[in-house]
Amino acid sequence: MPDFLISTLELLVGIGLLFGGGELFVQGAVILAVILGVPQLVIGLTVVSLGTSAPEFFVSISSVAQGADALAVSNVVGSNIFNVLVVLGCSALVLPLKVESRLVRRDVPLLLAVSAAAWGMASAGRVTWQSGVALLLGLVINTVWEIRTAREEPEEMEPAEPEIDLGTAQQGWIKAMVQLLVGIVVLGCGAHLLVKGASSVALSLGVSEAVIGLTIVSAGTSMPELITSLVAALRGRTDLAIGNVVGSCLLNLLLVLAGGALAAGARGLNVSPDLIHDDMPVMILTSLACLPIFWTKGRITRLEGGLLVALYVLYITDNVLPRTGLSSWSDEFRLIMLCVVLPAVVILIVVQAARYWRQLKREGASN
Repeated sequence: MPDFLISTLELLVGIGLLFGGGELFVQGAVILAVILGVPQLVIGLTVVSLGTSAPEFFVSISSVAQGADALAVSNVVGSNIFNVLVVLGCSALVLPLKVESRLVRRDVPLLLAVSAAAWGMASAGRVTWQSGVALLLGLVINTVWEIRTAREEPEEMEPAEPEIDLGTAQQGWIKAMVQLLVGIVVLGCGAHLLVKGASSVALSLGVSEAVIGLTIVSAGTSMPELITSLVAALRGRTDLAIGNVVGSCLLNLLLVLAGGALAAGARGLNVSPDLIHDDMPVMILTSLACLPIFWTKGRITRLEGGLLVALYVLYITDNVLPRTGLSSWSDEFRLIMLCVVLPAVVILIVVQAARYWRQLKREGASN
């Protein structure tokens, strides 16, 4: 069997193992948390949320261990871009998404601040272990903040995972522990295969590991978020669909990027210039573009969802085109992006923002 096919098979099997391992990890962790008396509120905000980011975390740690720093960082950046543009966009195409005021007031601005901080940390060409510690500290502070706020605003809280009978959980703690440990092992094996396969595919296609990380790997590790949000939208739980996206993006930066930096140790986690100058700004801009979309009537329409997905297609095309046989078209494509698409998006954002402020003025005048 040709090496390329073997590498592709490793990549696909790795993604499959990440799915299965993540599910086992979440199931085992939730049952153990119930046995230990951890409140359902804390389980929903920590264990379940961490479970959806487990694939990204294990892939980044495995990438650093195998010397593929570019894959570790591009996985985080690409996953965040995929979450906002594809997961949010596809969910809105299924059903217009209702936006809670809390997202506009706190969660999205927090995501913007953390994204900008991560960009600043990486601007020197590496993310140091000290930066990793700072990001982890931010994760702890944010988790405590989320729990306290959720207790103060119970009406805005989503129910946690389905209730687990405590008696059954206590009797099956060994099974839960096995699920947890097997999940971790499967996640580790899946991450190793995915990184190994992705690196080989990149070498075979003549593209960088960063490009593979921004496209195939990030899309693969973000499948749990996509499935969760689509199911939530189909069931009419649109607020859960949006919260899943924002929470996952925060965890990718505060946990996954931090874990990669700590795993890299004293040498630091190397970040390529292309990621610093091109992709990380795109990551921030996609989050920034969410605010005016969220402002309009407190929801994301199907039209806006379609626009988000279309922007992701353009982003991927801009990344892949220069590395293919159509590289001669890349300059023309980028010119169209800069002169047509970008101004159109900026105008749309400004118009949406103006509508929002006019709406606020009318509401203020009526009161």
